Amino acid sequence: MPRHTRTTITHNLAALSTAGIALLLVGCGQEQDSAPSPTAAPVETAVAPEPEYAPAGSGAQGGEWQAFGAEIGNTKYTGLDQIDASNVNDLEIAWRRPALDQYFVDLNPNQRFATGWNAAPVIVNGVAYISNGVGLVEAYNPGTGETIWVQEPVGGVEGLPGAPTRGVAYWSDELEERILVQRGTYLTALNAQTGEMYPDFGVDGLVDLQLMPPEFERFRWGGVPMVVRDVVIIGQSMSDTFDDKEASRGDVHAFDVRTGALRWTYNTIPQQGQFGTDSWQDRSWSYTGHAPVWSLFSADEELGMVYMPITSSTNDMYGGHRIGDNLFSQSIVAVDAESGERLWHYQMVHHGLWDYDPPAAPILMDITVEGREIKALTQITKQAFAYVFDRETGEPVWEIEEREVPQSNVPGEVTSPTQPFPSKPAPFDRQGATVDNLIDFTPELRAEALEIFNNYVTGPLFTPPSVRTENGTQGTIQLPGSQGGADVQGAAFDPETGYLYIPSITSPFVADILPGDPEVTNLAYTKGARRWIAGPQGLPLFKPPYGRITAINMNTGDHVWMVPNGDGPRDNPAIAHLNLGQLGAPGRPTPLLTKTLLFIGEGLTGQRPGGRIPPDMPVTIATNSGGPMFRAYDKTNGDILWETELEAGTTSPPISYLYEGEQYLTVSIGDRNHSPEMIAFKLPAD
Repeated sequence: MPRHTRTTITHNLAALSTAGIALLLVGCGQEQDSAPSPTAAPVETAVAPEPEYAPAGSGAQGGEWQAFGAEIGNTKYTGLDQIDASNVNDLEIAWRRPALDQYFVDLNPNQRFATGWNAAPVIVNGVAYISNGVGLVEAYNPGTGETIWVQEPVGGVEGLPGAPTRGVAYWSDELEERILVQRGTYLTALNAQTGEMYPDFGVDGLVDLQLMPPEFERFRWGGVPMVVRDVVIIGQSMSDTFDDKEASRGDVHAFDVRTGALRWTYNTIPQQGQFGTDSWQDRSWSYTGHAPVWSLFSADEELGMVYMPITSSTNDMYGGHRIGDNLFSQSIVAVDAESGERLWHYQMVHHGLWDYDPPAAPILMDITVEGREIKALTQITKQAFAYVFDRETGEPVWEIEEREVPQSNVPGEVTSPTQPFPSKPAPFDRQGATVDNLIDFTPELRAEALEIFNNYVTGPLFTPPSVRTENGTQGTIQLPGSQGGADVQGAAFDPETGYLYIPSITSPFVADILPGDPEVTNLAYTKGARRWIAGPQGLPLFKPPYGRITAINMNTGDHVWMVPNGDGPRDNPAIAHLNLGQLGAPGRPTPLLTKTLLFIGEGLTGQRPGGRIPPDMPVTIATNSGGPMFRAYDKTNGDILWETELEAGTTSPPISYLYEGEQYLTVSIGDRNHSPEMIAFKLPAD
C-alpha cells in the first residue's frame, strides 16, 4: 500500500457540489471508504442560494473573534492595529472575570473546578460566549466583563459539577443564532440571545455522545465543536493507559446543527471493507481502538472540507499486536463536511510508538511558493516538524522524504523501516537524544549529563522505546518527548506576511516498556514509568532554549528568527555565575497575532509533567512549567516590546477584538494559588 494516498482533484474544486466531488472521486478510480451510516433519515432543507463564505485562513474578521482559533482555519490572527509598538506599553487592565460566575457559586459555594481554565471566548455581534470552569456556557459583555446570561445546569445544583472544555462554537442563519457546546457526554444547542436550550435539538435538548459500546470507557472530550455549514463535528479524548489490546475506537461524529441528528461517523481505524485495513496485519483493525481527534479540527467552509488530526491507536508505545502502518493513526485526514467521505490523507508517523500525536489544529493558509498560489494547510507536530500540504488535494507543498530510522529489538515488535521527514521547513525544535545535544554550560555539568545519559538507550529521532530492566538500560530517551516539540497550544499565522509563529518546548521523555503481566493484560508489553528526565543538579539534560518561538516564512519554507520565551533556569546555582541570557521556559502558551505584534505568555506556573518525578529529585524546571510573564514581541525580529507580570501563568489562548470602537486583549490565568480568571487589557481612554 502506498504511504501517501490522495485523490487528484483539479483546482476548481470549490465550484463542485458534494455530489460532483463524489463523481470525481469515482472517476479517478480511488478506492473509497464505505459510506458513513447515519442513524436518522437525511434532514430535508429548503433550496436556497449558495451562501458566501469567508476565505479560509484569513483571520478573525470585522473586529470579532469568530471561533476558538480566530476563525475555523485556526490562524489565531486579527488585523486589528490600535494597539501597536508605539503604545503597547500603555496597556492597562480594563476588567477581570472569574472562571465561574457568581450565580454558580451561589448555587454551590463549595463547587470545585480546575485551576487551568483553557477556554477561549467567541465574540460575535457585540457579545462574548465562553465555556466556564465547569463546562457551562456564560455570555458576557466584552467591554465590561459583566454577565449577560448563564447556561442553567441540567438538574440544577446536582448537574453543576463538570469538566472544562476549550470553548464553544457559533452558528447562525437568517432566522437564528446558536451556541453549540459539548459538556460531559452531551452536545447542546443554546439560543445565543437567551442561553436557553432548544428542546427539539436531540432528545429534550441533549444529543447523547456516548456512542461507543458500553463495555468501553465513557465518552469525554476537552476540545471545541467544529461547525461547518450545517453540521457540527465532535472528537473525543481517551485514556493513555491501556490494559488490553482491545479498545473502543475514537471515531469522529457529525450532527445536524438544527436537529442534532447524527449525519455521519468517520471510523478513525478503518473497518471491514473500508480503505486502509490492509495497513493492519492479521485483522488487527478489528480489535484495536483509540486513535481519536483529541485536540481540535480545522475546516474550509468554501471547499466544504474538514481536516482531522487523528492521534495514537492502542497501545501507543508497543505495537506487536498491530503490525503494519496502522492507518489512520497519527494522520491528517480531510473529509467532506456534509458526508464524511475521505478526500485525502497523509500519515505523519507509521506504526506509531512514540505518542507523537498530531496535537494541534491544522492551520489553513494561502501561500505563494515559487510563483504558484496554493491553498495550503500546515500541521505542526510533537516531533517538531511542520508538514505543509495543498489543502484541496493533499499534495505536499515541499517534498517529504521517507528516511530510514532505527529499528526495535523488542520481541514481537515490527517497526516501520522509514518515517516521513519534510524537506522544508526545517525542524523548529531540537531533535534526537544525542551526545551533541547534551548541556555543556560547564565541563563538570557536561560530564554529569553524560553519566545520566549512559543509563538509557539513546539515538536520533524515532529511536524506538526499549525494555527497562533492573540491571540494564532504563528505557529510551526520546527527544522531543511525548509533550513536544509543539503541542495543543498550536501556532499562529499571519495571512498578510505569510509568516508562521510556532511556540515549542525542548522536553525529553523516557519511553520505557515492561513485559505485560498476563493476569492483568493481554498485551505482551505495556508502558512503564513514562517519566520526565532531569539532568544534573536540577538542570535539564539537554541544551536550551527550553521554550522558544520560531518564525517561518511559509512562502519560502525558511526560518526567519528564533527566540527563547522566558528566563528558564538561568538562576540555578550551578550556572547563575555565568550570567546567561534567557534560556526559555517549557510551558505551553498559545500565541496571538495582531497587525504588528505577537502576544504570548509562558504557560502554567508551578506545574509538573504528566510523568512521575521522584519527590527527592531537585527539579528546577519541568515540562509544562511556565511563568507569570505575558509579553508582546515584534513580529519582524522577535524583540520583546512589552511585558507584564501577572498573578499566575497564562492558561487560555489570548484573543483580541473591537468593542465600541476600542481594541481589547484578553487572556486567562490561574494556578494552585490563584483562582482562575480572565483579564482584559486595553489602552487608556483619551
